[in-house]
Amino acid sequence: MRLSKIHFTTLREVPGEAEIPSHVWLLRAGMIRKSVSGIYNFMTLGWRTVRKVEQIVREEMDASGAQEIITSPVQPAELWHESGRWSVYGPELWRLKDRHGREFALGPTAEEVFTDIVRGEISSYRQLPRNMYQIQLKYRDEARPRYGLMRCREFIMKDAYSFDRDAAGLHESYMAMRDAYSRIFTRCGLEFRPVAADSGPIGGKGSEEFVAFGEYGESEVVYCGACDFAATTEQAEGVDAKAQDEGLLPLEERHTPGTKTIDAVACYLSLPKEKTLKALLLVIYDETEKEGVYQVKDYACVFIRGDRELNMVKLRNALGGIGEHLIEFADEGAMGALTGSVAGFTGPVGLHDCIIIADSEVPGLKNLCAGALKEDYHYINVNYGRDWTAGIITDLKLVGEGDPCPECGGALKAARGIEVGQIFKLGTKYSDALGATYKDENQQEQPIVMGCYGIGVTRTMAAVVEQSHDENGIIWPMALAPFHAIVCLVQNAGGEAVRLADEVYEGLLAAGVEALIDDREERPGVKFKDADITGIPIRITVGKTAADGKVEYKRRHEAETVEMTAEEAVARAAAEVGRER
Repeated sequence: MRLSKIHFTTLREVPGEAEIPSHVWLLRAGMIRKSVSGIYNFMTLGWRTVRKVEQIVREEMDASGAQEIITSPVQPAELWHESGRWSVYGPELWRLKDRHGREFALGPTAEEVFTDIVRGEISSYRQLPRNMYQIQLKYRDEARPRYGLMRCREFIMKDAYSFDRDAAGLHESYMAMRDAYSRIFTRCGLEFRPVAADSGPIGGKGSEEFVAFGEYGESEVVYCGACDFAATTEQAEGVDAKAQDEGLLPLEERHTPGTKTIDAVACYLSLPKEKTLKALLLVIYDETEKEGVYQVKDYACVFIRGDRELNMVKLRNALGGIGEHLIEFADEGAMGALTGSVAGFTGPVGLHDCIIIADSEVPGLKNLCAGALKEDYHYINVNYGRDWTAGIITDLKLVGEGDPCPECGGALKAARGIEVGQIFKLGTKYSDALGATYKDENQQEQPIVMGCYGIGVTRTMAAVVEQSHDENGIIWPMALAPFHAIVCLVQNAGGEAVRLADEVYEGLLAAGVEALIDDREERPGVKFKDADITGIPIRITVGKTAADGKVEYKRRHEAETVEMTAEEAVARAAAEVGRER
């Protein structure tokens, strides 16, 4: 392909909207162009790379035994009502109506649609297992789209769904997908790791994220250097402090003026923060909207040790897996009028008419300091069981670097990463809701056991750029590069250079190398800069030595430029492409 014939524009300046390297370089390389917030158009070179990611995914999915189909992203609301997710999924679900007033969703995922297909066509154990997948545009109405392709409102995803007879079959399907994902991300050139993860609104029990390590990733991961434990901070189990055996001291009220924070009260009373009890006031909304407004359902107060941070995902799971749009920090005045809470001075003793939730280590702590439900006053020597109790006791701690590993007790390390894929054991969540069953060998109806498996295709593309770039642009691995090689013709080098450039270009194509020839009327520096920005792995420059049949050969990730004959350049490029793609 001749660059002069391609719709191709690079940017010399960093776009003001770009926040992270992948966003910067994909825009500057002319691979993507913003349409509106969270929605991008893919230009020629960018689309070629997207298709290469898709092809790797497709090859590995097919090799695993999955079958490709395609479903419409316009999904009838009836299916979402059947599963119960129409109201639960929240404002990220892009809802719309046709001219007759019938409701639809632009699919963010497709559990309901695939379950509907299977319930209508599978009736016997002889038809199981099945695994079907698609590569398709998905839609999520993100409140804050950001980071380019990392958090979009429209994106390309591969989603697969397995259907088995029982849990053992599901585990086999799940592990087959886990292995396929490892091959996919390895072929894409990513440094990644599968980690235990929360299932979120997809549901089920048992999930892992495939996290590509990167400075700007939105996933926070903790892992242990002494054992194989690794999990997102959302999922990582906190280790409770050892229960204290000190005697219970009498409850006392202390005047603590102006001490509305843990730091302030601990300092005022000369207490370590682990001897304080932190109160977090929250409001829980009903999942059914009324005239576009969520109604208050309950208030809750969470108590954790003063030096701990609350894990909101664990809290939502403790409350039945409610969506993040259904819980937020409360208006302290409104909550106080009903429950007795006092902003900055809330404690568990005497609190009423709200859900009281305690972190799992709190009952083992003794003689704590907590708010006294009175402005400028705290209690000391507050003890669980004697002075107060909770309706829910569960692990609510946010785990971080240095905390003990829940499996071996070693010190955890922390890293940031980009979620490029996630796999789930759904069990019978959707088959129960939608009535997807099969008859076993004894002609008894059984629910189909499901799994689901997603890969962010466009996010994977961005993750590769996050891990593989330098100050000059993208450095694509051979497998994902829009072209394997670019032939840079130096203008005004004479007719012999033009002839040799065409000869090299045609030789590359004949050798199976995807080649691009930069025949634009531009200075060599412009051509070299564009070749670097776009990240094409091999650059062959034809210029002043063309009369001697010589060219310059350079790899994108190397500083060295090597002079060689045109034939040698074609042979080397063919060998490197064959070895690396």
